[in-house]
Amino acid sequence: MSTPTSSSPVRFDLVALDTDDPAALARFYCDLLGWQVERGDESDDWVTIRADDGTGPGAGARLAFQLATDFVAPTWPDPAVPQQAHLDLAVDDLETAGAYAESIGARRVHGPGTEQDFWVYLDPSGHPFCLCRTGAGAPGDGSGEAG
Repeated sequence: MSTPTSSSPVRFDLVALDTDDPAALARFYCDLLGWQVERGDESDDWVTIRADDGTGPGAGARLAFQLATDFVAPTWPDPAVPQQAHLDLAVDDLETAGAYAESIGARRVHGPGTEQDFWVYLDPSGHPFCLCRTGAGAPGDGSGEAG
């Protein structure tokens, strides 16, 4: 395991959870965490919530909920249907961050969408994550489609 360094070009952005009802799940987590809706799609396909912008624990943290019409809820701890989530990670430069991610074991995958503002990778265990250009928005928020 490598030691974290400040030279990494990747920063944490948000965690996106698949669901068959993004608005309802967002309301649940807003209530649970005392957070607020940051933005939602007119189509209700994507809702982002965030912690207060204060300086306390979790300040600036965000969660997102994206519509998955064929969503099957995890059955954890029963492994029949595993846990389901992906990470969106903010980067200033996709080329630099992508090369770095691949150098430490990520594998890029190509899916639907333009891949102009985000690139999709698989971690060494096969979990998907997206490198999202800073300010371009998250893949599920109307700027493209996650792979």
